[in-house]
Amino acid sequence: MMKDEIRLNTPLSDEDVEKLIIGDRVLLNGIVYTARDTAHKRLVEAIKKGKALPFNPQGQIIYYAGPAPAKPGRAVGPIGPTTSCRMDPYAIFLIEAGIKGMIGKGSRSEEVKEAMKRYKAVYFAAIGGAAALLSEYIKGAEIIAYEDLGTEAIYKLAVEDFPVIVAGDVRGGDLYEEGKRQYRI
Repeated sequence: MMKDEIRLNTPLSDEDVEKLIIGDRVLLNGIVYTARDTAHKRLVEAIKKGKALPFNPQGQIIYYAGPAPAKPGRAVGPIGPTTSCRMDPYAIFLIEAGIKGMIGKGSRSEEVKEAMKRYKAVYFAAIGGAAALLSEYIKGAEIIAYEDLGTEAIYKLAVEDFPVIVAGDVRGGDLYEEGKRQYRI
């Protein structure tokens, strides 16, 4: 039986993320920021130096993605998730800074899962291989930082009913591990 979809508006609160459990289907509305490896490195360097980030991280969601160029009439081109574990060395710093959600694909480290429990953050999975489809849920996009990184710059995305699945929750639930347990012979 399919679970009902949960609609959430950004920025997220502790209450928003506390009610989510692995497997929940969520439709995100509002603002989501993109950042990949090099942008994460720069964000963490700024945090370590006590400098302001290019956006207020409180309650925000980072999408591990970089959009392809947009076709006429579109906000972005295809924009699929990248492998999340590459961001694990940086994610803890951003969670501590106030990030409440991350969107990507694949498993997360134990350290990231512990930070999610401690600071009340969630990990959403987006469907890999569906980048063109996911771009349809993005209604606006603008580069807000690190333009020199091209498609890996930090983008501020306006999303409408952006579909994700809760892959990691504030209780330490891990959809990837649960899936392995369910199908282990």
